[in-house]
Amino acid sequence: MAKSLNNNLKKAKSEKNDEFYTELTDIEKELRYYKDHFKGKTVFCNCDDPRISNFFHYFSYNFEALGLKKLITTCYKNQDRDLFSRHDTESAIYLEYTGDKNGDRIPNPEEIGIHNLKGDGDFRSPESIELLKEADIVVTNPPFSLFREYVEQLIEYDKKFLIIGNQNVITYKEIFKLIKENKLWAGVDNGGTKWFKVPDHYDIKTETRIKTENGQKYFSMGSVFWFTNLDNRKRHEDIILYKTYYGNEAEYPTYDNYDAIEVNKVANIPIDFKGYMGVPITFIDKYNPNQFEILGMASSAGYNSEVVGIPFLGEKDARPLVNGKNTFARVIIKNKRL
Repeated sequence: MAKSLNNNLKKAKSEKNDEFYTELTDIEKELRYYKDHFKGKTVFCNCDDPRISNFFHYFSYNFEALGLKKLITTCYKNQDRDLFSRHDTESAIYLEYTGDKNGDRIPNPEEIGIHNLKGDGDFRSPESIELLKEADIVVTNPPFSLFREYVEQLIEYDKKFLIIGNQNVITYKEIFKLIKENKLWAGVDNGGTKWFKVPDHYDIKTETRIKTENGQKYFSMGSVFWFTNLDNRKRHEDIILYKTYYGNEAEYPTYDNYDAIEVNKVANIPIDFKGYMGVPITFIDKYNPNQFEILGMASSAGYNSEVVGIPFLGEKDARPLVNGKNTFARVIIKNKRL
């Protein structure tokens, strides 16, 4: 099943099937941890059709409760007619909402400013960038195939953000560098299965990953993470360690090509080991920068000292190997308190 899901995600990336619309319940679960960050701020949702976006719904209906200054959302005008690009207008649009005016605490159409864009609303367009400059915090589900470029833009313009991405983006060297430098980290409600609205023509082979409710097609994606540079309490919680290395050395083999031990589960990180450890990328979901130091990541056959962070002791294959076998991508860490 995991292989089929991975194939679906790769296919989505290659075919630029990027329209995965986030459920309101998932937005509500995550946003509850950041309410103090939004007072007096302008929020920009720049990858959302405001006519159906649950991000726009959440922020417009919670505008006063969050104390927002302004809400802006843009819609990319696709060239294809489907659920997510209805071609109701001749151009892409952006919406501005500055709060309730008639006292009913409901975002009414007459309270929402609707403006045409000259271009297609792409987040990279000059018009969208000007709106981005106005924003304090960006919250959205960016295009799957453009995640690197999207995050690069957020960093370039020094924006606060809370965005959704697949767990595997952790292995992108550009993204991992930001994690290592504490410029990006995991949100709170990660992992598990999340359902996303998708256009009806999307071809999803794995039956257990699709469902239809009231005529709407949904795709479930496992290992979905929130990524942010907004502080949250989870980031400061210690991983509870209860395993020991000494006396159980056989459970922690040393890599063939690195002076580091293999830890196959985050729960198995030993409490008493001072050296380098290789852990699964899911460690990022539990990472407390006060408890551990991230040295690097070993995930590809080619060795890059800036990425891996520790010396390579092998000959060719730079992936973390145990008895000649690949152990998948590993984050190289060290306990700061030993």
